[in-house]
Amino acid sequence: MGGTGTADRLRIDKWLWAVRVYKTRTLAAEACRGGHVKIGGDAVKASREIRIGETIDARAGVVNRTVKVLGLLEKRVGAGAVKAFMEDLTPPEEYQKAREAAMQPLFSRPRGAGRPTKKDRRNIDKFL
Repeated sequence: MGGTGTADRLRIDKWLWAVRVYKTRTLAAEACRGGHVKIGGDAVKASREIRIGETIDARAGVVNRTVKVLGLLEKRVGAGAVKAFMEDLTPPEEYQKAREAAMQPLFSRPRGAGRPTKKDRRNIDKFL
């Protein structure tokens, strides 16, 4: 493993973080631990080493992303450079689910329920 940022063997959690599937390496490791990262339908541990050509299914939020490994890298790269290291095979419907989830209101009160009570207000403040 040299200082160029590329490697010949690499942990899956580090790769998922480097190609921006997960925001932090900790989140990538937790996703592996929770069974949200799969290769060939089998859940994998964060320490599993990946190979070029493998297809990875990773659940990130409400989106089930499918990516193919094109190259290995140790360090996080910019969003434009990610295309050289992974091919995104995720169907467009998955990204639509994320957009719909973002459009949902954080909370709602039934129409005609009146003013919030003190307890309701505290719960709303705690939520926000």
